[in-house]
Amino acid sequence: MRPETIVTLPSLVQAAGRPFGIYVHVPFCATRCGYCDFNTYTADELGDGTSTAGWLEALCAELDLAARTLDGNPAVQTVFVGGGTPSLLGGAGLTEVLDAISAHFTVAPGAEVTTEANPESTSPAFFETIRAAGYTRVSLGMQSAAPHVLATLDRVHAPGRAVAAAREARAAGLGHVNLDLIYGTPGETDDDLRRSIDAVLEAGVDHVSAYALVVEEGTALARRVRRGELPNPDEDALADRYQLLDSALSEAGLSWYEVSNWARPGGQCRHNLGYWAGGDWWGAGPGAHGHVNGVRWWNVKHPNTYAKQLGQGQLPVGGHEVLGPVERHTEDVLLAVRLNTGIALADLTVDERGRVPEVVARGLGELVDDRLVLTDQGRLLADGVVRTILD
Repeated sequence: MRPETIVTLPSLVQAAGRPFGIYVHVPFCATRCGYCDFNTYTADELGDGTSTAGWLEALCAELDLAARTLDGNPAVQTVFVGGGTPSLLGGAGLTEVLDAISAHFTVAPGAEVTTEANPESTSPAFFETIRAAGYTRVSLGMQSAAPHVLATLDRVHAPGRAVAAAREARAAGLGHVNLDLIYGTPGETDDDLRRSIDAVLEAGVDHVSAYALVVEEGTALARRVRRGELPNPDEDALADRYQLLDSALSEAGLSWYEVSNWARPGGQCRHNLGYWAGGDWWGAGPGAHGHVNGVRWWNVKHPNTYAKQLGQGQLPVGGHEVLGPVERHTEDVLLAVRLNTGIALADLTVDERGRVPEVVARGLGELVDDRLVLTDQGRLLADGVVRTILD
């Protein structure tokens, strides 16, 4: 048997003035959704060798090593627990996650602390427990209010459960509640999406994320499309649905601040803004990605391998790369263009500034206070705008 390769990180020095967050990846799911290609595992896939208790023990070990690896041990301004299905840990388990972070890092006063949750694994008591622990925000996977759309996506929650969970979260005192939607599922109609939007607005949330369905290779959905059981999402229909979403959410007081995210004033996700603003974060958990001052790394994927390496006193790093000035600039442009604040012309090279008039002439962007900001049409073609600027 080949010995395992141990990957070490170069020196990590958190950049002064940049936001710093911690992302925790919970790899557990009750079932596998047909469209999902995330690093997740059901109980059957893991067998008896992995438990949530073992994962938490390994997580604590990683956080300890992380605090000793990072020069200066920066204060944590945001925490995001994602997955997978973090709510499978229960309120007590999520409390332990936050306690583990607080044991090794200084969590800044007023920090944003978010967890994702599946509506089916939540309850009023769950929300009350996580709020008392220090969570300030919850993101609930709704996807759709249409039963046949949920069935196509292999989602197991009842159509009304996400809205009920959002109300329970608000009643428990969580200051910010997000609902996730997916649009463009085969078989979805405009009326299906309208009903989903109406349900979201009924729930009274202050944040909505909405993503066009992407058929990822290796998923059950991709296999169904390949066999001809389902059609690929239609690009024109996706554009129409996006405009429908944007119009309805805007009229209801939720403004876009990133191409796929809308919020009421003060409801923006600070953790994700940290990603988009080129901030630094430690990614903890199996398969998690981290970034500090131009060094990007990713953990080994399988929970058993993750726990084994930490048990040997080693960071569970699967690989890393050091981003040079060109790569960092490319990413800065890619991310900034997607925000409603756009990108400052001063942050572009001379050649890139010379391509901005083409973007404006095509109606895809406009100049606002020496910044290039996407128009409504430009948001539909954001990737193309980035290519135009960078090419």
